[in-house]
Amino acid sequence: MEKKKLHTDPRILRTRQLIKAAFVELLEEMDLQKITVNRLAERATINRVTFYLHYRDIPDMLEKMADDMIEDISTIFSNKTTDQTSSDEISWRIVENLLEHIAEHSNFYKNLLASKKVPIFRERLTMLLRERIVTKIEENGRSSHILTEVVKEDILIWYETSALIGTIVSWLQNDMPYTPAFLAKQFSLLHQRRINVES
Repeated sequence: MEKKKLHTDPRILRTRQLIKAAFVELLEEMDLQKITVNRLAERATINRVTFYLHYRDIPDMLEKMADDMIEDISTIFSNKTTDQTSSDEISWRIVENLLEHIAEHSNFYKNLLASKKVPIFRERLTMLLRERIVTKIEENGRSSHILTEVVKEDILIWYETSALIGTIVSWLQNDMPYTPAFLAKQFSLLHQRRINVES
């Protein structure tokens, strides 16, 4: 999927995937503080030495897993359509692609994003989404009615970021009762309604 991963030895990717899957399983069973390298290695069917070939310790593993998550999601954001669709349609199509990615890896995201046990994942995704929203505001210009007369820019950024993250987390916690396409459309309708009401 990503260029970096395409050039990584498949055995390395497979081992890291085993470790990640083992970590998610253990996190379902116990608190983060109780997860040790020994337990991880045993669950992943590798030895401790193999773990240390990939990560210094568990905090380093979490950092690198969060980096991988952000890289995967950044790739989704950078894949823009080239057909004749509007900027807003492209934005919501990207949101749909993000939701499809989350649904495809729902066990990972449910345990690491929708859980308060490991805050680094939600924090990193929040930062990425905030950056994307700031970029979108800059692309659209700050002269819109909502920014100049109704809402301060920083409050709009907080609101948009929190709404997106909060809805994704609730969707995961409720076992994804809606398809990614339906949820993306709902986001779009809510966004249009907000603009219509406030403009």
